[in-house]
Amino acid sequence: MSAVEQYARAHIVTDVLDEDRGAVPVVLRYDPARDPHRVRMALPGAAPREWAVARDLLEQGLRAPADRGEIRVWPCGRVQTVVEFHTARGVSVVQFETKTLTRFLRRTYAAAAEPVPH
Repeated sequence: MSAVEQYARAHIVTDVLDEDRGAVPVVLRYDPARDPHRVRMALPGAAPREWAVARDLLEQGLRAPADRGEIRVWPCGRVQTVVEFHTARGVSVVQFETKTLTRFLRRTYAAAAEPVPH
């Protein structure tokens, strides 16, 4: 099983660090050997943040509002998906193109299905 890493552009709609809210580079990672049930989203900034998001939660949120603990995901129109992260310091709301997240999720499922080399 091989790891998947994909770079994406996202818009930070609100941010606890009050950074520039334009499009920012986000790194999407999936390592089935480390955690086969979660993907990681790394956001840039003065204090970079990384969240672990359940893969099934992300997939559910592409079609209908879904939440688990401090993370909420929901479709925003036909082409956008919103991921909302709650922390003790506040809330960060990040908007992605749905096709980017869909492509990434497909790659993670393909990586998880790869046969283990002997």
